Amino acid sequence: MQIHIAGTGIWYPKETINNEEIVSSFNSYVDHFNNSNKDKIESGELEKLDYSSTEFIEKASGIKTRHVIDKKNILDINKMMPAVLHEDESKLSIHAEVGIKAAQVAMKNANVTSSDIDAVILGTSHAARNYPSVAIEIQNELGISGYAYDMLVGCSSTTFAINNAVSDISSGLADTVLVINPEISTPFVNYTKRDIHFIFGDGCVATVVSKNNTSNNSFRVIDRKLITKFSNNIRSDWSYLARAATDEKSYEDLLFYQNGNSVFKEVCPMVAEFINNQLKENNLDSTDIKKFWLHQANARMINLIVSKIIGTNDFDTSLAPLPIEKFGNLASAGSMFAFNLHNDLEPGEKGLICSFGAGYSVCSIIVEKI
Repeated sequence: MQIHIAGTGIWYPKETINNEEIVSSFNSYVDHFNNSNKDKIESGELEKLDYSSTEFIEKASGIKTRHVIDKKNILDINKMMPAVLHEDESKLSIHAEVGIKAAQVAMKNANVTSSDIDAVILGTSHAARNYPSVAIEIQNELGISGYAYDMLVGCSSTTFAINNAVSDISSGLADTVLVINPEISTPFVNYTKRDIHFIFGDGCVATVVSKNNTSNNSFRVIDRKLITKFSNNIRSDWSYLARAATDEKSYEDLLFYQNGNSVFKEVCPMVAEFINNQLKENNLDSTDIKKFWLHQANARMINLIVSKIIGTNDFDTSLAPLPIEKFGNLASAGSMFAFNLHNDLEPGEKGLICSFGAGYSVCSIIVEKI
């Protein structure tokens, strides 16, 4: 049996924020904070905040712009977060709304209709709600039969969901599965924190995984490999338990945070070794891989991982595309954004999709253009 990634589609908001704009907003907030807390800073009760800069952002991440759902409120130093509405039964979830847009593009590219799809799997690092499942909501809106469910594995949610789709098809449970990965990350960002205020953008990717599909956009799945290893270096403590907690934590304490230096030092060699082992297990050399579509967390991480795999840091940048420059970190959707935008392989050529992140979690998928 051959199983294919038969087509993909992406969605992203029209509004963009460039580095100059986000730095200007952040530095204005810093001035306001430092002036308002001058006495506490001088007494040592609070630490003075430092400015950000475009140079700092581009050196740390490679990001130049990001697409967002609400530019105005993110840049407003009195709000510094997008404005959204509560999830409510009277309207579509924001995840369902953007997921459907990406799914419709993916279905067209894969040459399938709703009647061809047996299941919907939604994977994300930022769940819109606990229940009912957004995947079931999308299933209902698109008129798809079968089953649907949500799953969450941090920044590896997209590739883990694709892996589940392949497994379901391999087992005979389904013939065609629609995977949807909405990453509306900006509501979860603390824009008052210098180390993270610039990182995330908003977007969604959808993937049709299908048995024996030979659309013009099909890539045969050759191999899948997954690993997890526990770490607190990327963490969010936001959950329904916050309402009942008896100890004190602010919203800011509960939101996304990471120890960036530790993540960089630990994850890069871990992912490079993981991919090298996968290539050996499949009797492949690094030169057999024409594209590395990697998790768009950080341009330096991507380049370092690829250099460790191929044995040199002197390589054409097209080998490992960097949509992070335009879109920012799209959490779990990043690797498939890279795939969607840069999958210009010739028939018979191979590429590798890999995501990595909180957990730690890694999923790598080797594919071949047909």
